[in-house]
Amino acid sequence: MIRKRGGKYVVLSEKTGRSFGAYDTRTEAEKRLRQIEVFKHLKAKGGGASRRRPA
Repeated sequence: MIRKRGGKYVVLSEKTGRSFGAYDTRTEAEKRLRQIEVFKHLKAKGGGASRRRPA
């Protein structure tokens, strides 16, 4: 969810209220929220965007 706080748009977790960043524009906040949704979907499928190389 996106809330406006102190002149910034803050991306928050709907379940915990955890902040995922504050942005100057609503467009930037919406972009970040979409990124979070993509990673949440990947995690649910069992995949992920791991940047680690196999040993």
